[in-house]
Amino acid sequence: MHIYDDEVFRMACEQFRVIANYLNIDKNDRDRLMFPKRAMAVTLPVHMDDGTTETFQGYRVQHHLTLGPTKGGTRFAPNLSMGETAALAMWMSWKCALNHLPYGGAKGGVACDVTKLSTRELERVSRRYMQEMIPFVGPKTDIMGPDMGTNEQVMAWFMDTYSMHQGYAVNEIVTGKPVSVGGTEGRREATGRGVVYLIERAMDMLKMNPEKSTAIVQGFGNVGSVAALSLGLKSGVKVVGISDHTAALYNPNGIDVKAAEQHVRKKGNLRAFDEGDRIGAKEFLELPCDILAPCAIDRVINESNAGKIKCRILAEGANGPTSPEADKILEKRGEEVFVIPDILCNAGGVIVSYFEWVQGLQAFMWSETEVTDKLFRILEHSFIQVIRRAKRDNIPHRTAAMAIGVERVIQAKHTRGLFP
Repeated sequence: MHIYDDEVFRMACEQFRVIANYLNIDKNDRDRLMFPKRAMAVTLPVHMDDGTTETFQGYRVQHHLTLGPTKGGTRFAPNLSMGETAALAMWMSWKCALNHLPYGGAKGGVACDVTKLSTRELERVSRRYMQEMIPFVGPKTDIMGPDMGTNEQVMAWFMDTYSMHQGYAVNEIVTGKPVSVGGTEGRREATGRGVVYLIERAMDMLKMNPEKSTAIVQGFGNVGSVAALSLGLKSGVKVVGISDHTAALYNPNGIDVKAAEQHVRKKGNLRAFDEGDRIGAKEFLELPCDILAPCAIDRVINESNAGKIKCRILAEGANGPTSPEADKILEKRGEEVFVIPDILCNAGGVIVSYFEWVQGLQAFMWSETEVTDKLFRILEHSFIQVIRRAKRDNIPHRTAAMAIGVERVIQAKHTRGLFP
């Protein structure tokens, strides 16, 4: 047993072992590659609005610093654990390496329910968390970004807290912050845009007509809503299903995703949106469609439903949405399901975060057009590499994507050597 013992971390380790066996990685290197370099757990006492003091647990895991500083989001979620944080940091390492970003992976967050916090309480939690992290993070050490439960405002509080400690504005300490304090145009939409760009590439490769195709998007947060809007309004795909933690809606005639987005902006969720039939969360993923995009939580495609999903393209907008057991089932289905693995599919966010970091360091900002063009160029290069590797070695797309990322990390570690 170790401090990372958790179902999600065990899943990430199992994925790594598959790649390690495929690449014949020396046993002496495996634990060094798999286990994080550094992990922090902090206790956050916070004054609540009612006068009480509540104590929260915070985490930050830095997986490796071989290629540069670590980079990763900050998640505020009720059940966040050190193990889940470590798994997300590991996936971020392979994601950054796959896309040629000069980073190691990191992840962090606080175990809290943001829906039960007032704005003032959320600010106190955010600032206290960053205050506790100051000894361990920095623009050349570890750069934070948003994730589930956090947003641009939380990133602004992080930046301000760190800057007040330094005595001057350090906007490159976080990414995903508002444009008014050094954020980059297009960062909020980057992950969803990247998901749709890769779906379009896959459809082109499979000779699918977008206007005759249907999509189901699980998760209607930052990633899922942008992906659904782009698919429906830009690509011409009919979005027949959308969901969040309150409702799963299906309409074979198509859902007005713009109306759904406006509804969520006003109400906060899809609970009262009535443009579709209510479907059970498990059955929702098994509905027929051409494109299935899980953009919410991990392990929703698992051993029980991997053989039942009825899509041509599985676009993994979430981190770890497909379990290793499900991967084996999908592999047996052969070319029936075209998988766009998570470390490629949802890489748009960290790629544009990299752009934001570079702009902050140089104090030279780019237009949204420039940002989007550079994003698509990197995704195109990575997509082609993954497809070529998969065809060359007759391996699944996930194996190809992770192998490319792991290879780059291990090559860098061997080149740098082992200190001391």
